[in-house]
Amino acid sequence: MSKVTALSVSIALLGGLWAYLALGPLAGSVLVWVGFIAWGAYFNNGGDNAALQKTIAGMIYGAVLAGIALHLVGANPLGLEGAVAAAVYIGVTVFFLVIVAGTNLLSSVPANVYGYAATAGYALSTNNVAVTATDLTNPVLLIAVSSAVGAVFGMLSGKLAGMLGK
Repeated sequence: MSKVTALSVSIALLGGLWAYLALGPLAGSVLVWVGFIAWGAYFNNGGDNAALQKTIAGMIYGAVLAGIALHLVGANPLGLEGAVAAAVYIGVTVFFLVIVAGTNLLSSVPANVYGYAATAGYALSTNNVAVTATDLTNPVLLIAVSSAVGAVFGMLSGKLAGMLGK
């Protein structure tokens, strides 16, 4: 079996399993689309153990920074007006999203951005900005768990493809 076919079969099988789990038994605990983003980031980061670490760390870091931005926009500690407040708080947190790229574990700026974007997008589209909640109603925690599990599925699909391709 060719490498492409092996990877296609592997991702099809595990992708179906992931969708079943995320939409069924784990519904509310993970988001299927965030897992697939992390899965793609894993392969984009090289598809190895270092990629797994960078994907999980980067996406969680991005989620945390988005949570900070959401909290700051809501609290508005500087007392800025409307869109100016959002622009300032987002600008500051996005600076920190990228400046860490010199640190090996957070060197995948795309993974950092994916975590930030997924968190902000989910929170804003669901009107759920409960970023201080200590359970999976917190968008930061939900994105973090979904990212970690999705990246692990990426790693598993790579390993399965390796076995199928032999």
